[in-house]
Amino acid sequence: MTFFICTTCAVQFDDRDRPPESCPVCSDPRQYVPDTGQRWTTLDELRREHSNDIAPQGELIGIGPRGRVGIGQRALLVPWGETNLLWDCVALLDEQTAVEIERRGGVGGIAISHPHYYSTMVEWAHRFDCPIHLSSADAEWIMRPDPAIRLWEGDRLDLGHGVSLLRLGGHFPGSSVLVQENGSDGRGTLLSGDLPLATPDRRWVSFMWSYPNMIPLPAHEVRRIADALTEISFETLHSAFWGEPVTDASAVVARSARRYVAALETVGATG
Repeated sequence: MTFFICTTCAVQFDDRDRPPESCPVCSDPRQYVPDTGQRWTTLDELRREHSNDIAPQGELIGIGPRGRVGIGQRALLVPWGETNLLWDCVALLDEQTAVEIERRGGVGGIAISHPHYYSTMVEWAHRFDCPIHLSSADAEWIMRPDPAIRLWEGDRLDLGHGVSLLRLGGHFPGSSVLVQENGSDGRGTLLSGDLPLATPDRRWVSFMWSYPNMIPLPAHEVRRIADALTEISFETLHSAFWGEPVTDASAVVARSARRYVAALETVGATG
C-alpha cells in the first residue's frame, strides 16, 4: 500500500494500492488540474528529488523544499512554550529536516490555514508525535484521516503560550490565521495562508476566493474579514510564501480591504 501525493497541490491521500482517479482538491475551482493531466508522486520520490531550505523569515523560521513542490508554500516554526508550533505544512519531510527541527526545539503541534496546505501533515504528526489542529468546517477536505487530527469548532481556538487560531472563512469555510500575541516584540504577529495574502508590493495584501483561477471574494466577505481582523493587534504579517513579512500590517490589511472593496464595487456599478 502507498500514500500517494498529488503533484499539483502536494496533498497526501490515505493508503491504497493504486492512485485515486483524480484529486478532489485540484478538481475544485479554487485549485486546478494542469493541462498535462492528473499526476501522482510519493514521499520517497520527493525525498530523492528535493531537499528543504530552513531559513529565517523575520523572527520566525521557514521550512520549504528547494525547487517547486505542489503549490510552492513554505511552513513556519512558531515558538510555543518549550517547543514550536508548525504553521502550515509542506510535503517534503526527510530525516535531515527532522533533525534540524529537533535541534531547534522540535514540533509540539501543527496548525494549518486551509486544505491546500494539508500536504503530508500526518507524516509530520507521526514523526514528531504531536496533534494537528484543523477547523471542523473543512473536515470534508481531509484526504488522509488519522487519529492525530483534532478538529476544532467555532471561530477561535486558544492554543496557549499566547498563540491562538482565528477562523476567517472566505477562501474556504474553515480558512484560519494564527495570532502570536507576543510576536514582533509584543506588538503581535499574524500568520495567514492565502487570506490575506501578501502581494509582491508589501504595502498591500489581497483577498481571493480562487488564486489560480483569479476569482475574487465578494465585497461583503472582504469587509467581514477585515472587520474580524480589527479585533486583534498585529504589527507583522507572514503569509504562505518565502519573502519579507509585511510590517505595519494592521494598517496594510485595513487599507488593502478598502481598496479591494472599492474596486469591486466600481466594477459592479459600471459592469
